[in-house]
Amino acid sequence: MKNYSRSSRVAEQIRRELAELIQLELKDPRVSLVTLTDVEVTADYTHANVFYTSLAGADHLAEIAQGLTRASSFLRRELGKRISIHHLPELHFLYDSSVERGTYLSQLIDQAVHSSDAKEPKE
Repeated sequence: MKNYSRSSRVAEQIRRELAELIQLELKDPRVSLVTLTDVEVTADYTHANVFYTSLAGADHLAEIAQGLTRASSFLRRELGKRISIHHLPELHFLYDSSVERGTYLSQLIDQAVHSSDAKEPKE
């Protein structure tokens, strides 16, 4: 059994609650295809970096960032109603490019395997 710190548990709870709020409560169409990948909270819980990715594509990232920034006060207020911690963190939304990077690397590996198979002589 893993031993999680309190800040890890709080960060995971914030991620779950924000994901639900974005999906069910937020009416802004700019953030409809957003997936939260991780949340990191500072030791004093005053700030939370919320990492997200989107299926909308790279050309919509600026719109998504604007939508999340505009909704941050609403999300923070609603988050305060759902979780009880002494200090509710200020939310900072950051784009997480690791999913795109992983997909790109996977494609490169597939191409390398395919080209390696094509070069091997057939018996």
